[in-house]
Amino acid sequence: MAENTSKATLSFNGKTLELPMQSPTVGPDVIDIRKLYADGDVFTFDPGFTSTASCQSSITYIDGDLGELLHRGYPIDELADKSHYLEVCYLLLYGELPTAAQLEDFETRVTRHTMLHEQMQYFFRGFRRDAHPMAIMVGVVGAMSAFYHDSTDISDPWQREVAAIRMIAKMPTIAAWAYKYSIGQPFVYPRNNLDYAANFLHMCFAVPSEEYVVDPILAKAMDRIMMLHADHEQNASTSTVRLAGSSGANPFASIAAGIACLWGPAHGGANQACLEMLRQIGTVDNIPEYIKRAKDKDDPFRLMGFGHRVYKNFDPRAKVMKESADEVLNLLGIEDNETLKVAKELERIALEDEFFVEKKLYPNVDFYSGIILEAMGFPTSMFTPIFALSRTVGWISQWKEMIGDPQQKIGRPRQLYTGAPRRSYSEVEDR
Repeated sequence: MAENTSKATLSFNGKTLELPMQSPTVGPDVIDIRKLYADGDVFTFDPGFTSTASCQSSITYIDGDLGELLHRGYPIDELADKSHYLEVCYLLLYGELPTAAQLEDFETRVTRHTMLHEQMQYFFRGFRRDAHPMAIMVGVVGAMSAFYHDSTDISDPWQREVAAIRMIAKMPTIAAWAYKYSIGQPFVYPRNNLDYAANFLHMCFAVPSEEYVVDPILAKAMDRIMMLHADHEQNASTSTVRLAGSSGANPFASIAAGIACLWGPAHGGANQACLEMLRQIGTVDNIPEYIKRAKDKDDPFRLMGFGHRVYKNFDPRAKVMKESADEVLNLLGIEDNETLKVAKELERIALEDEFFVEKKLYPNVDFYSGIILEAMGFPTSMFTPIFALSRTVGWISQWKEMIGDPQQKIGRPRQLYTGAPRRSYSEVEDR
């Protein structure tokens, strides 16, 4: 972090405070308000914490105006072009790209931990047969602390390392088994001769009665989906993991909290909402009507999968995801699927229509990832679980960084109280 000797002056109620400023490696300067309450007897009001830095982090940086996403300084489009998911996992966890020997060791450690404890099968079977896969994932991940006691001591660096590897390795198995359970098929065990993405696809779509061979184009597309969702700075679920972990909760409980937060339709459910919107539109002939509705500010209908809260120019992940979408659709030869026809036409309109171009409502990563997952054969109920397994490395990296930060305190946001002032209790007969 660059040295900054500047100070911000704040005047209120006849007081004047000088607040120190800090300069990040990249990005806007930050006013340090940690002593604002102690020295000034006031605190700030920032709903959603959109103007507040809750931590220091060296993992991921986003510049929404430039449309830039960096992992440890490396642009996401460059990583997507030249790297793969497990190498990005190593980068996020340890701060640098691995050597060939380090990568081989890391991949081996992850591969050797993909199995789940056999007794966890009984935990899966405790859910209703029609349980949503995300409900299963929240429960099973939280229950891992009951099965892996040797990696829950957050004060032990080795146990933190083991927990991180276990989480990355076992999450695809948990997600795949949640899917298999939801459709009534037998669990498929992980295979050590397959890469990370191919192994996940095999566990999801293989059945005991026939051989299932994972197409390398599908495996590459899945690897990219995982990579592009690996981390995204201090979003809602990552902040939830950090907040839960700040209390000293074990890593499995902290990640389970993140999964629960991700389940929300405004966060991890965005690609599912996008696909449901495409189905609502129905056919290409109906698109003009919905485009008209989207342009009407008084109409509640909104086009899902276009624009982004953080990226004000374009989503750098979307271009990479579009390439994968085109490859998958070409491979599968999908031409008659009406939902995908609607998606392709909407994409064309959004990139050419003056209304969308002016407001920068470009197709984002959720738009394309939903198309890919639909084409692969995943139901919409699996979209968010796949997001969760992809984001696990980001959560665990952020959690490890937080545990190692000497400035970290238990999270305790303040509030702007708007309730009744102090008043006396009255007996029931006097009310």
